Amino acid sequence: MVIGLVIHASHRTVFEDAARTLAGVTLEWVVYEHEDAVRRLVAGLLARQRVDGLLLGPVPYAKCRDLLPPDLLVAILRSAGLDLSLALFKALARGWRPTPVSIDTYDARTVDEVVQALELDPKQISCLPYDPEQSVAEIVAFHHSALTRTGAEYVISLRTAVAAQLQGTTRVLGGLPGPATLRAQLHELALRVQSKQASALRFAAGVFLVDRASPQLDLDRARVGLLNLLLHTPEFGDAWIENRGRRGVVVFAHQALFEQATSGWVSLPALGQAQETLGIRVVAGFGVGVSARSCLHLAERAATRAEQEETPSAYLIEDSGVIIGPMSPAGSSVAFTYREHGVELERLAGEVGLSAATLSRLAAIERTLDGRAISPGDLASQLGITDPSGRRLIRKLSDAGLVEVEGSTQLHRKGRPARLYRLAIGTAIEAR
Repeated sequence: MVIGLVIHASHRTVFEDAARTLAGVTLEWVVYEHEDAVRRLVAGLLARQRVDGLLLGPVPYAKCRDLLPPDLLVAILRSAGLDLSLALFKALARGWRPTPVSIDTYDARTVDEVVQALELDPKQISCLPYDPEQSVAEIVAFHHSALTRTGAEYVISLRTAVAAQLQGTTRVLGGLPGPATLRAQLHELALRVQSKQASALRFAAGVFLVDRASPQLDLDRARVGLLNLLLHTPEFGDAWIENRGRRGVVVFAHQALFEQATSGWVSLPALGQAQETLGIRVVAGFGVGVSARSCLHLAERAATRAEQEETPSAYLIEDSGVIIGPMSPAGSSVAFTYREHGVELERLAGEVGLSAATLSRLAAIERTLDGRAISPGDLASQLGITDPSGRRLIRKLSDAGLVEVEGSTQLHRKGRPARLYRLAIGTAIEAR
């Protein structure tokens, strides 16, 4: 597993400390002195090294996001409430009044939580949340204005360029993530990569069927031709291929092999090759499940669905309820669906900032809940992600109006009650 770290030169020591607990992970360091160098350095990393995940702050991400491959797992560093609390206590230890204070880049929700937990006066806190469109000069101007207005003795900044401009005239405390926060985010990214790699090794099946629309077609001859075509297709070199009835061929392989052969479930060139070289119309279905039997059953269902298309195509059906297709002989867009969900779900996913497959799985979970509420931890468990990721997902869904707060539950005798949420994805899709 290879994870890239995009960091400012002044932060390398704390990152190295945080990464000591990671085992079985190779770290590729992208260290920059100035933000303008980020794009060039990240491009160099991607050109020389395959990376499974990338950890970087919001500013570097904004500089290079268009360079990142769509299948690359990316984690954007976010300073936690603990980091802000430590910065406030550091000010107190230096004899400074904790408030008034001017803070940049921190999420407003995080600031509110810390202010409430430490019983500070929110009116004494000036906060400028991160915005990729804001320049360093604008952030510096915000701090100068806040200092003049409130009489604050210092500022808390996450931006090294901002701190450099304020240094000498204004007291500055860095609110950058500490080792604990960095360690948690590094471990979370490593777990995501591990989960993706495990998913790629899931067992899968593909069923290729010869269309029997033409009464003059010799099915046996067509099937043999299709079998030979697939056996000589390099993408299926590591797959197990055998006959499946008079007009079908079945292929068994890991999910990753099929993803590569279909360019991420977008197109299946073998369908076009069958029509061009053998003169036959072929459709295909793929299934991903927990056993060979379930994979094959799902693949046959997917192939039946593909037969309903007017042109040669393929579909994927996963045991989670996700349906992807149609895949065509040439590259084209696909629709991710759960049962009757189609274009509407894909558009909603784009608006929310989630993948259509993730939103489709959430829609499937909503159906199984049948109106019952769920905690972020339980949702994370069903999706196979970490609890912090589950909480962030809930916040994203909440911002988009796709969940509703539904009370709370006490999971343990000690500790805070867990808030419960009711998913409202189906309602949002039906209203479109």
